[in-house]
Amino acid sequence: MPKLNYIAALLLVAPAGMWLSTAADKDAPRVPVLLELFTSEGCSSCPPADRLLEVLDQKQPVAGADLIVLSEHVDYWDRLGWKDPYSSSQYTARQQEYAGRFSRDGAYTPQLVVDGQFGFVGSDRREAVAAIQKTILERKLPLAISNVLRDGRQIRARIELASADDGGRSGQAILYVAVADNRKESQVSRGENAGQTLAHVGVTRLLKQVGTIDLGGAAAKDVTLTLNSDEIGGSRLVAFLQDPRSGHVLGVAAHKL
Repeated sequence: MPKLNYIAALLLVAPAGMWLSTAADKDAPRVPVLLELFTSEGCSSCPPADRLLEVLDQKQPVAGADLIVLSEHVDYWDRLGWKDPYSSSQYTARQQEYAGRFSRDGAYTPQLVVDGQFGFVGSDRREAVAAIQKTILERKLPLAISNVLRDGRQIRARIELASADDGGRSGQAILYVAVADNRKESQVSRGENAGQTLAHVGVTRLLKQVGTIDLGGAAAKDVTLTLNSDEIGGSRLVAFLQDPRSGHVLGVAAHKL
């Protein structure tokens, strides 16, 4: 089924009230929310989660939320018949950190993590909407990306915490910066998804911890990122602040490259 037709069909079959956005909502202020999907092309349960993430990314269907998505492909499926070209042990390790915080069933795919607070099966639309609605009730730090310049494999940008936090926060947060492809497709020839064409959005190609930010006031940091390949195009730059103790995402912003 063509991509747009599939997305339209998915929206139509969603239960009443599942997608809460209206035309008027799109002009109202929205709270940025980070969605991290831990997925793998070797996992037969993952394509529905990949498709749901595409709907969330392209349609922005939850009222009041600006959904910023990253697909982080884990590598523990790679030995089971198909090596995912986007997989990395780094994303596996990141998911395991979340698993330790959530104290549930360990790492699994597909798993969707919302703002570092909620983790659940990545194809569960109801759970996704419920988690997003909870996170937009919390005040986010005003993070911004500016002065973005790409020169071949190198990307420079300025990340700013635009104003002092008046929400009573103190201490420091970890600043992460990611570069992700807007959309990628793969022809899978082996493994559980053999014979399928799989599509992904927000495919993380680089994720880097670039320092810490004091939460007591305005701050800025100039970052330089070096990509492993100059073939990354149609990309996005994502920056987010994460509490080192709870793992909660305190602020997130995205910029098209």
